[in-house]
Amino acid sequence: MSLREYRTAVADNRRWERFSHRPGDIFVCTPPKCGTTWTQTIVASLLWPEGPAPGPVMTVAPWLDAQFYPLDEILARLDAQTHRRSIKTHTPADGIPIFDDARYLFVARDGRDAFMSLCHHYEVFKNDVRATLNERAAADGVPPMPGWNGDYHAFFQRWLQDASLLHHVATFWELRKRSNLLFVHFSDLKRELAGEMRRIAAFLELDVPESRWPAVVERCTFDAMRARPDEIGTFAVFEGGAKSFLFKGTSGRWRDVLDAAELEAYEKRVAQVLPADAAAWLENGRGADAVRG
Repeated sequence: MSLREYRTAVADNRRWERFSHRPGDIFVCTPPKCGTTWTQTIVASLLWPEGPAPGPVMTVAPWLDAQFYPLDEILARLDAQTHRRSIKTHTPADGIPIFDDARYLFVARDGRDAFMSLCHHYEVFKNDVRATLNERAAADGVPPMPGWNGDYHAFFQRWLQDASLLHHVATFWELRKRSNLLFVHFSDLKRELAGEMRRIAAFLELDVPESRWPAVVERCTFDAMRARPDEIGTFAVFEGGAKSFLFKGTSGRWRDVLDAAELEAYEKRVAQVLPADAAAWLENGRGADAVRG
């Protein structure tokens, strides 16, 4: 089956054409700013319960779609791995291959929270790196990476019209009955990290020794991740490094920013793109009782 093309200044899903999968591969699939790095860290902690992964999490589990690194380099890194592999993607489900013998974790959060996190992401992204990416984007005829001027309301209008996060959720929602796909929600991770990690471990068929569980969970708390950024990844493209990228991890900041009309517009846009059960899950997580597991 042919894949829908997704290309931006940052990512190009055509890179998947050269990917060779292995049975048991783990794919961490998310819209941007929905807990991707957190989930990658969780998977690494479950794969290596006795201690750190054999390298920074974001290196061991690379972002295949991203054009920050040459594709040959990423593929060679994955080919050399003898352990069970984990790969990150920000591409919707209709733009990536779905292998029956792999496992897919789809992670999302309330769209309004993702919007607020995205604003911060654009604010701290280094302008010289953005300029380089956008120069290539212009040459390739793909959308540029937006800058940030502090205008939440103008950006919200553009973000809502584009509705890429909602579309992303919709593509995975269509596949929600697949036994090799697990829905994970940012709010559930915040509410009950240990319980959600056990749920993920069961889905991935990973047997963590009971004595190791406290340490395995502790490594994945937000404070612990911020305290050991070198074990997580390289954050050189962000002003302030890891402290800027691993920023707040909070929910509800949009309540102090978006007005009533904007919130009403958001609800209408969600209803246009998502069925009611998907919309309930996106807002409430497993509390919506909408997803298997």
